[in-house]
Amino acid sequence: MFYFLLEPILMYNWILILAAIVPAIFLMVKVYKADRIEKESGYLLRQLVMAGILSTLLALVEERVGEWLLSCFVESNTLLYQIILYFGIVAFAEESSKYILLKRKTWNNYEFNCQYDGVVYAVFVSLGFALWENINYVLSYGFSTAIVRALTAIPGHACFGVFMGIFYGLAKKYYNYGHPLASKIMRVFCVIVPALLHGAYDFIASMEYMMGGWYFVIFVVILFAVSFALVNRMAKRDQYI
Repeated sequence: MFYFLLEPILMYNWILILAAIVPAIFLMVKVYKADRIEKESGYLLRQLVMAGILSTLLALVEERVGEWLLSCFVESNTLLYQIILYFGIVAFAEESSKYILLKRKTWNNYEFNCQYDGVVYAVFVSLGFALWENINYVLSYGFSTAIVRALTAIPGHACFGVFMGIFYGLAKKYYNYGHPLASKIMRVFCVIVPALLHGAYDFIASMEYMMGGWYFVIFVVILFAVSFALVNRMAKRDQYI
């Protein structure tokens, strides 16, 4: 009897969860299939998705501490506060958390032997992060949120992962070729470039009531187009490192 009463609620939650998960899985498959030289193992890819999910917890701690410190020094209703919040705290916390677990899981892994592998790894971690974040948003705000985030936030995280992965693959390449300084510079770019893009994404989205929604649409379209082109280019020019 109780199950009969709860069944519609449980079924609706499963629909929401599927709506939150499917876009991330679709993008993972697209990036995975673009790997032309040597496919990564299912075990490693599952580990990377789990790493992305765990990175949400690390990012949450960083964000809470960062927001508290920021509120101690800057007024919350100012433009400076918004810039520091989105670029310096939220974006950096999320992208650095992804990178920390990405490097921990893959840097010394024997499967990391091609430059495009860096893109695959970073995108899977980023989409693991997006997947878990999306489930929480969708269960809280409903199916309409799933549609909006499927077109914006999920691909957005994938795009940030593409840029992180490009520099990550280069970092590994330089490291293997005996150029430690160049490798370190690329690893710094692994965090800085995605964080700047992530910060711009969040900042424009939050300010669209002042700037107009078209600015956000234009930014997202350009970001998606460039990322898609980069994935194709990197996959075609992939090489063993």
